[in-house]
Amino acid sequence: MKFYKLLFRSAAMLALSGTLVLTSCSDDDDPGPVPNPTVVGVAQSDTNFSILVAALQKANLVTTLSNTSANFTVFAPTNTAFRNAGITAAAIAAFTPAEVNNVLTPILTYHVLGAKVNASGVPVSDTVKTVNGKNIFASKNPNGVFVNGVKVTSADINASNGVVHVIGSVLMPPTKSIAQIVTDDPTRFSLLLTAVVRAGLAGTLSGPGKFTVFAPVNSGFPAALDTDAEINAAPVATVAGIVGSHAFATNIFAGDLTAGNTGATVNPATTLTIGLTPPTVKITGSGMAASNITTTNIVATNGVIHIIDKVLQ
Repeated sequence: MKFYKLLFRSAAMLALSGTLVLTSCSDDDDPGPVPNPTVVGVAQSDTNFSILVAALQKANLVTTLSNTSANFTVFAPTNTAFRNAGITAAAIAAFTPAEVNNVLTPILTYHVLGAKVNASGVPVSDTVKTVNGKNIFASKNPNGVFVNGVKVTSADINASNGVVHVIGSVLMPPTKSIAQIVTDDPTRFSLLLTAVVRAGLAGTLSGPGKFTVFAPVNSGFPAALDTDAEINAAPVATVAGIVGSHAFATNIFAGDLTAGNTGATVNPATTLTIGLTPPTVKITGSGMAASNITTTNIVATNGVIHIIDKVLQ
């Protein structure tokens, strides 16, 4: 009997020892939480970003954006977004060194911020400097989060060195101010340019800022102001009031427009009311018909232009 008790005790001790060894090995082999990939790793893990990855490789930006000591925000266009912009993997492969430096790299770095900004941190309406050195125009409203009027379709994909937000269009770095865009298109905007100069606002719309301008085409000026001479003969205060009624001091893109919404313009005496079906804008309280918004989201270095078919009155 003693022999059997001893045998049983030995077997139990052996089993317990094995359990402890297995438990110990299991603890030692537990790798813990899998770390997030870098912002580049996020793109590499999704075939929808294969063109973005090819572009980053071509521009030698993979190492930079894989730096885990830094923090980045990447607005990542999908393959469809790149193709819609005329940028394919084949086109990227064929880029010369000069095209990489002058075209591809500026586009890519315009999609990157040098800090982590989650969707909750995007301002209601403001400029944000990119790694490119130029500003993007960010906004957030009940319709979602937008950059340069492009909606973020999937936000807050966390990375070990920042965050990725997916967008459906490629952001093209603007090269001209609002005043330059108007100046370079006299067929549509020569009268608007004359009015801006007469109002003394050419310097303002050429300088830094985040303006929104509803720009009437030449054919939309009223009979009393449909020539350069008539505009220049009008009192400066009158012309300044008209021009100021077409501008906001902050960036408002098409995605920020809400039916029935009103906003104060640069002219303190005027607010504008928005309609969406069809897209229109009018001076709040005016008995005149609303102006149709015919083109939206022309991005400038200092804001955005929406083209309208006639002067707001």
